[in-house]
Order: sequence, then C-alpha cells, then structure tokens
Amino acid sequence: MGFWDHAEALRGVLLRMAAVIVVLTVGLFAAMPHIFDSVILAPCRGDFILYRWLDSISATSLMPGGSGGDFEVHLINIRLASQFFIHMSTSFWLAVVLACPICVWLLWGFIAPGLYEEEKRGARGAFLAGNLMFFLGVATGYFLVFPLTLRFLADYQLSALIPNQISLDSYMDNFMMLILVMGIVFELPLVAWLLGKAGIVSRGLFNRYRRHAVVALLVAAAVITPTGDPFTLMVVFLPLYLLWELSALTLPSKRSFKKEKSETETISNL
Repeated sequence: MGFWDHAEALRGVLLRMAAVIVVLTVGLFAAMPHIFDSVILAPCRGDFILYRWLDSISATSLMPGGSGGDFEVHLINIRLASQFFIHMSTSFWLAVVLACPICVWLLWGFIAPGLYEEEKRGARGAFLAGNLMFFLGVATGYFLVFPLTLRFLADYQLSALIPNQISLDSYMDNFMMLILVMGIVFELPLVAWLLGKAGIVSRGLFNRYRRHAVVALLVAAAVITPTGDPFTLMVVFLPLYLLWELSALTLPSKRSFKKEKSETETISNL
C-alpha cells in the first residue's frame, strides 16, 4: 500500500471511531435523566453504598462517628442553559470514555499489520492492562474518592453564617475531574512498565524512593479527603500505595535493567 492508501484506510478507521462515539452519545443523551438520578447524583444521598458501609463499620465501634445517614446534598442551577449544556457534555464525555476500548481496538486493526509477532503480543497485553486499570481507577474515583471528598466539602463551613449552596456546574466539574484523574492515575503501572521496557527506569529506583513515595502519597490522600479521621485517610492511601508497589513489580530488577540497557546501546551502536 502506498501513502495515500494508508491515509484512506486511516480515514475509514477515524470515521468508524466517530460513528461509535456519536451512537453512544445519542443513546446516553436519551438515558441521561435516569443516569443522573441513579448514578451521577447517587453520592448526594445518605444511602450511597460507601456511606452505608462506613455506617456499618461505625456500628461495630471500629471507627468513631459515622458517615451520617441523614447526609444529603441539594444542588441548585444558577445559569439558564446549564442543565441543557451539562446534559450534552456529560453524554459526550461518557460516550468517549465508554468508546475508548472500541476506538483503541479499531486503531489496533490499522497498526497491527505493520508489527512483528512479539510486538503484537506486548501491545495486546498493554491494551488489556491499560483498559482494566483505567476503568478500575474510574470505579475507585466514583465509589471512594469523590464521595469522601463531597461529604467533607459539602459539610465544611468557614462560618455558620455562610450556608453552602452547591451549584450543578461546580458538582459536575469536581465529579468529572476526580473520576477521570483517578482513571489516569491508575495507568501508573502501565507507564512504569513501558518506561522499564525502554530502559529508562528500574525496580531499584522505586525501592530507593519508597519512603519518599509513602510520604507523598499520604499527603495526596490527606488533600483528597481532609476529614481528619485516620480510617478515611487510610481508605484512600492504601489503593494509591498498592498502585505504587504494583508499578514496581512490573519493572525489571537492577541486573536485568543493566542487561537490557546494554543490549539497547549495542543495537544503537550497530
């Protein structure tokens, strides 16, 4: 195939990707009122699964205080067109997230014929691991990080004379940001594996800076959920720390790292 043949094939792949996103966007737009009530706004109610779990732990006296079964957040809309535009934008971004595996698979069909068999095996593993870790991070953000953050910030008051009135725009900005950020953060093991394959980092680097990482992750967990109780802090810290250790396990040892780096330099010199 010549250059223009490849360009035409790529154009076909991009059109199919766009069609998938459009179809999903239309379907999500139609179902969005139900999705908002039962999924997106679920952390605003005291019967959310995380709050009920924290209440059950509190009932066994393992944690002082509870999540508060009467917790509830009432959102307000202060802009005329906000609900319509949020309806559209949320449908689109959810469609993009859900369509990611399909889009990557379509791109894979375009790229795969130009790869060696060993490269194909590595790319397949990276594709599966990347998707799994991203959606695991999204789930962690939705079921853990965002509800704890919402519970703290919704009840926080600088003064009793200043009531909290949370706008729909503010809620959605924080909802989308925290969930997508957690999805991206959970790609750390895949990034570490790719850097290890490229001979840039090794397991020894992670071992050397483990204590620094623990402190940094504790600070990050405290920023995400500044609730003051150690239990909630550890609930957020432990997934982040396990993610760090999983990233270290994907890397080659120091001896293997030196060997791979030496082989890469030899090939480059040749």
